[in-house]
Amino acid sequence: MNDAIHLIFVYGSLRSGFPGPAFQYIAPYFTKVADGKVKGKLYDLGEYPAALPTTEDAYIIGELYQANSAEEFGWAIAQLDDYEGVHPEEGEEQLYERAATTIYTDKAEFTAWIYWYKCDVTGKPVIESGDVLEYQRSKAN
Repeated sequence: MNDAIHLIFVYGSLRSGFPGPAFQYIAPYFTKVADGKVKGKLYDLGEYPAALPTTEDAYIIGELYQANSAEEFGWAIAQLDDYEGVHPEEGEEQLYERAATTIYTDKAEFTAWIYWYKCDVTGKPVIESGDVLEYQRSKAN
């Protein structure tokens, strides 16, 4: 792990405003820096979205967070890795991997961790807007 990166970009269930308790995983340990976007495509898997990197001109909307404490970052990111299934139990499939990527905000570009989906998304709907919250609101109407 790159110990110098204490930023994380979230776009789905860890994002503030997403229905459910997952945001509580990051709230005590991270502070929001800015809204932002990352080059990628977002897919609807039903219960949660999945992000895949792309070279196309497509972006995923989300939030950039910074660790409140460099000393607690290792523990906090390990909790997030566990939540995202980065290190699955024996016999379980690894769904996500954490990788450093470029995040674009109105303020600047940052390097932050993101969770990319590792499995097949064939036949899954693309969230064209790249914004899961907007997508969920439009589906509800």
